[in-house]
Amino acid sequence: MTADLRTLVDTVARRVVDHADELTRLDQAIGDGDHGVNMRRGLEAVLADLDAIAAKPAGDALKQVGTTLVMKVGGASGPLYGTLFSEFGKTLGPEIDATTVAAALAAAIEKVKARGKSETGQKTMLDVLVPVQAVVAAGDLARIRAVAAESAAATVPMKAIRGRASFLGERSIGHMDPGARSSQLIVEAVCDVLEGRA
Repeated sequence: MTADLRTLVDTVARRVVDHADELTRLDQAIGDGDHGVNMRRGLEAVLADLDAIAAKPAGDALKQVGTTLVMKVGGASGPLYGTLFSEFGKTLGPEIDATTVAAALAAAIEKVKARGKSETGQKTMLDVLVPVQAVVAAGDLARIRAVAAESAAATVPMKAIRGRASFLGERSIGHMDPGARSSQLIVEAVCDVLEGRA
């Protein structure tokens, strides 16, 4: 694992942890209110194990992040984010560039879709991840950041079809999906590291 990838994992984890209260507030509006708490627990476990994670090759390191999230994060978020990181790590080869990252993210997203039995337009994390994946190969970080923000915001007027928010029906409209927001935070953290901002 390179020093840059160590910085990447560290920055992603701290970014979500720092926004845990915001994620909890979003989830209290349309879910069971534990998204921020659960994500904080999982990513603090990742940070606690960062030295061991950093000693692994990139793909294995990402798989370890995924395994930790599955083990430490409750609710649906653990299996979904765990799948995302694990499958991303499994697909990512030794040559890492925008094209290979886009391919690995596409493969990981397909696994997340299968795990969650979900598609885009259902007010989930996929509503950020799928449009971001579509622009990753171009390598334009400003565009990736903008797509993530626009896509998270676009979940506000959506009616939830999957997840606990779907139980609210029309009342789920008017709130950002917490999974979409945590996905946006992860994408922004990655962009910050690659742009030398973190």
